[in-house]
Amino acid sequence: MEYTFAATCLFGLEKFLGEEIDALGYQRIETIDGRVLFSAPLEAAVRCNLWLRTAERLFLVLGRLEAPTFDALFEGTRALPWEDWIGKNDAFPVSGHAIKSKLFSVPDCQSIVKKAIVERLKTRYGLSWFPETGVTYAVEFFLLNDRAMLMIDLSGVALHKRGYRPAALAAPLRETLAAALARIARPREEVLFWDPMCGSGTIAIEAAMLMANIAPGRRRAFAAQRFGQIPAALWQNAYEEADAKVRKDCAFEAYASDIDPAAVELTKANCTRAGVTPYVKAFVKDALTIQTGGRRGTVVCNPPYGERLLTPRETEALYCAMGRHFATLDAWQIYILTSHGDFQRLYGRRADKIRKLYNGMIPCYYYEFFKNRSPQSSVKK
Repeated sequence: MEYTFAATCLFGLEKFLGEEIDALGYQRIETIDGRVLFSAPLEAAVRCNLWLRTAERLFLVLGRLEAPTFDALFEGTRALPWEDWIGKNDAFPVSGHAIKSKLFSVPDCQSIVKKAIVERLKTRYGLSWFPETGVTYAVEFFLLNDRAMLMIDLSGVALHKRGYRPAALAAPLRETLAAALARIARPREEVLFWDPMCGSGTIAIEAAMLMANIAPGRRRAFAAQRFGQIPAALWQNAYEEADAKVRKDCAFEAYASDIDPAAVELTKANCTRAGVTPYVKAFVKDALTIQTGGRRGTVVCNPPYGERLLTPRETEALYCAMGRHFATLDAWQIYILTSHGDFQRLYGRRADKIRKLYNGMIPCYYYEFFKNRSPQSSVKK
């Protein structure tokens, strides 16, 4: 039997999320801002939670319906087979979002959806009251252009929380975005991967997990593990598959350095929890003193934006210094994420490619420099 699933992601990561779904062998249905819908057997509820590196959450889609009015939302929701998943003792809290729709009040929509599910379950179980003391089936609605999507959350805690980073420094980078940054930089075993402003080490860790083929969700739990409709054998098989697919012969090497000793110690602890200590070397070093050592390399970093770390003036001075020093790194490729709109002028060089991404809700640009250029490519100040 085929089910419809929805995987959500940060804006700008839809392409990468879709490709991950393809790689798992499932059929994409539709891609819209921040989410990818796909068709798959029930096993996808397990394997996608374990393997999707750029997804924020995974949902089971129970139905999609026209919802220009509250009556339409109520009747459409009530017509869905909620009893296939929610038992008479189970909890079913409702949350959601409404975008570009006549029904813009989220609290009102929550109330309508909740009432519709209750009315459906009343007729199926012959009850007038539900204790909601059992397993939690978190219901989510998504209203866009007067169409509603009704879903059950299969992830629970957001998927960017892998479990290896219980603590973080100020302005942490989401693991899902770090995974995308690493993937875009095309990590290779024969090329040193270096984040010289590593913070809690997220970029280097995600790069190492990608290269060693470590399932990002292997070390955490999911809401769907408590769902009786998903056989325990599916979970067991998926975990065995994940363990078997780890590359034992991976020769990837990453450096994670930072000027802050506390950041380096935190990175080391996170590497241990993530199981990537063999691939990531963490140490204290000023990013403006790194050298190639005669090796091929790629720098990937997320420097301060001048919002939560450093003042705007300090940040701009840092970008200027980065441009001067990174120009000495021979033919190394450089990838830098920042929200600063004037980065290229400060850095002193035009990027070969720029991608718009979001760090949480902060719009950012990922500047990609593939090789050192002639002076003519510099940005005039």
